[in-house]
Amino acid sequence: MWTKDELDRYARHIVLPGIGGAGQAKLKQSAVLVVGAGGLGSPVLMYLAAAGVGRLGVVEMDRVDLSNLQRQVLFDTQAVGQSKAEAAKARLTHLNPHVQVETHALKLDSQNALRLLEPYTLVIDCSDNFPTRYLVNDACVLLHKPLIYGAIHQFEGQLSVFHYQGGPCYRCLFPNPPKPGTVPSCSEAGVFGVLPGVIGSLMATEALKVLLGVGDVLSGRLLLYDGLHTHLQTIRFPQRSDCPVCGTTPSVTTLQDYELFCGFSV
Repeated sequence: MWTKDELDRYARHIVLPGIGGAGQAKLKQSAVLVVGAGGLGSPVLMYLAAAGVGRLGVVEMDRVDLSNLQRQVLFDTQAVGQSKAEAAKARLTHLNPHVQVETHALKLDSQNALRLLEPYTLVIDCSDNFPTRYLVNDACVLLHKPLIYGAIHQFEGQLSVFHYQGGPCYRCLFPNPPKPGTVPSCSEAGVFGVLPGVIGSLMATEALKVLLGVGDVLSGRLLLYDGLHTHLQTIRFPQRSDCPVCGTTPSVTTLQDYELFCGFSV
């Protein structure tokens, strides 16, 4: 049953062709896990909460730092020093009290990933390091869950949808992690403050399309965005039969932890 507040809140969705009341009910019944509540996680979490996704999980172990506020719009100055997971929950609950927000203030690893991801319909990777990306991808393949992916670096960003309806996964595109130290961190390379808002909003768009079953999902395609020159490019890539995790004879059949290093940091 819908309350009057919910009907008023979601009115612009309900009148949309292809969504309507049935689509809004799908969102209410959905559960999405967002890994990382930083630059990318901020717009993803805010738009999914505003859209009425019924249950949102947040995996984030850091605390809010003053240097985050240039791009992590989920937080304000008063949140500096607070747990990001708890600050995110407070902000999202204020934004939409009809959404249940679950916090996981811990480091995702091979021991807890399957347990944490299993209860959710969809996973969104907003992390800032390669070990987490490979871990989340492998867990999603093993659990048969679609994965929304995004990454940013300086003025550029990229996103895709992995393991969607039998489509290719992250390792089909990037089979193995790069060597430690080959990609500079955010503090070393910098990041354009509005860039995660652009990429994060596109990630939230793909997430809603997957949950609603509408539109042309960005599966088997990598979208590249150059914010400095306002250029968009889409690259197609196939599912690889020799993919180490989703191929015909996978070599990765259990989760493993990689040496932690930062790349495309948010």
